[in-house]
Amino acid sequence: MVNKVNASHILVKEEGEAFVALKEIRDGKRFEDVARERSLCPSRKRGGSLGWFGRGQMVKEFETAAFSGKKGQILGPVKTQFGFHLIRVDDTA
Repeated sequence: MVNKVNASHILVKEEGEAFVALKEIRDGKRFEDVARERSLCPSRKRGGSLGWFGRGQMVKEFETAAFSGKKGQILGPVKTQFGFHLIRVDDTA
């Protein structure tokens, strides 16, 4: 069972913005660059990196998605109270 996740994310206000960002990534733009350009979270300065976190540290919807993903997978859009997230699972432990 996964106990910790190292993840990056892109946070935007509208679901449509999340799909635009996802398309840019699928079309070859680096996740980190899209995060720096589009994300509303201060983590954008680190290319969206949130580092390692355990269960109970993130809001429920975010945590459920992040802990269900596999290394390298991009999940979302995931809706939380903050907006819509694209979550990249960078590693698991």
